[in-house]
Amino acid sequence: MAAADLVERLARHTTVGAAPEEELRWLAEHGELRQLEVGVPLSHKGQPVEWMYLILTGRMALFVDRGSGPNRMVEWHAGDVGGLLPYSRIATAPGNSMALEPTEVLALHRDQIREMTHACFELTTLLVHRLVDRARLFTSTELQNEKMISLGKLSAGLAHELNNPASAIERSVSLLTDRLEEAEDATLELGLARLSEQQLTEIEKVRSCCLGKKAKLRPPMEQLDREEEIADWLAVHGLNTLSAHTLADTEVTIDELNAVAQVVQGAALSAALRWAASGCAVRGLASEIRGASMRISSLIMAVKGFTHMDQAMVADNLDLEAGLRNAVMVLQAKTREKSVFVSMEMEAGLPQVMGYGAELNQVWGNLIDNALDAAPEGGCVEVRAAREGDHVVVRIGDNGAGIPPEIQSSIFDPFFTTKPQGHGTGLGLDIARRLVGHNDGVIEFDSIPGRTEFRVSLPVARHGHA
Repeated sequence: MAAADLVERLARHTTVGAAPEEELRWLAEHGELRQLEVGVPLSHKGQPVEWMYLILTGRMALFVDRGSGPNRMVEWHAGDVGGLLPYSRIATAPGNSMALEPTEVLALHRDQIREMTHACFELTTLLVHRLVDRARLFTSTELQNEKMISLGKLSAGLAHELNNPASAIERSVSLLTDRLEEAEDATLELGLARLSEQQLTEIEKVRSCCLGKKAKLRPPMEQLDREEEIADWLAVHGLNTLSAHTLADTEVTIDELNAVAQVVQGAALSAALRWAASGCAVRGLASEIRGASMRISSLIMAVKGFTHMDQAMVADNLDLEAGLRNAVMVLQAKTREKSVFVSMEMEAGLPQVMGYGAELNQVWGNLIDNALDAAPEGGCVEVRAAREGDHVVVRIGDNGAGIPPEIQSSIFDPFFTTKPQGHGTGLGLDIARRLVGHNDGVIEFDSIPGRTEFRVSLPVARHGHA
């Protein structure tokens, strides 16, 4: 193609068409015109980005695989610019880019781009504006993607956490129905027995004993021995041993059983013991239901606090301790899965910081999640916060293998990850760095074998309590 024809086509290009003719001519003389076939990759994930592509006709796209298959991250059409741009910091491709239909591009190598910045001022300016637009698009898109990934992890952990108390409630309600029936039957039998005031007093003593003492959580063998002892006592007194299990769950003693057996015998004694034991069981099951319900309520409150889903996206004075504790709570399922011990050390009277709660909680969730990934089975993660001068410093550390020195300078780079395929996007730390910066903070880290610590320093709120 004649240079004049190419210059004319470049003059119609949406991105660079406004550049002076002499600069478009420079571009035509130094660029390489290429015809791209459908599906042939222009770049490969992890490989150096060496070329800028001015798209003349057709369509191409960048695909990024986050573990569930390639997803189209961005698409370029005729008039767009793909690949490398002047002053871009991108070094390696985050995914594979390819033509979606027969496409014609003018390609410019990295070395020629450097030369272009000196020879073509206005053309470079136009391309830098496009770089800013692309960075804005990538930032908003990837921040949203990372939020969705974090939400997925949160949802999975929350489902696991809610399942335990929900199952406990279901189990307790089922047992509660049986125990209420036993209590009703025993009450009816006691009413028909026409017991004396003295007998009723002794029975009430046993019932009060069952209700007044908190049942101990005994080792299985000790509990079995207690159940056998009570079953033997029931058998000696000619009573049904089926209630031994229920009585064994209370704190009633053999001496107290002997006391009531001296004034009440036979069917009335059996009814009295079942009445006392079932009453105690009902109270215990009600307490378990209450505890499980409170656990569900605390989890929901933790998630609400973690996501700030009921608050406007505005900067406010924030209690960092509450945010950190909520982050630890919503990640408890992962903590138990790896048997990792998470310790928290918060300085008393920790001052507030001014910031965006949802953003900082996303940072805490990301850093603690990474620490749990890095910690070995049975390892430990430390979460600490203290005032240092006019800043609050949050430290999150683990006793994992550490970050190799040769990659420490790259861990905040977009799309850089050391996790296996499908376990990391390479965006978590990059986004954490941006969010901390948006909250006027600084994030740093130190890492040696056996110890890695990330530090987030945030300025104390001017009107926060000291």
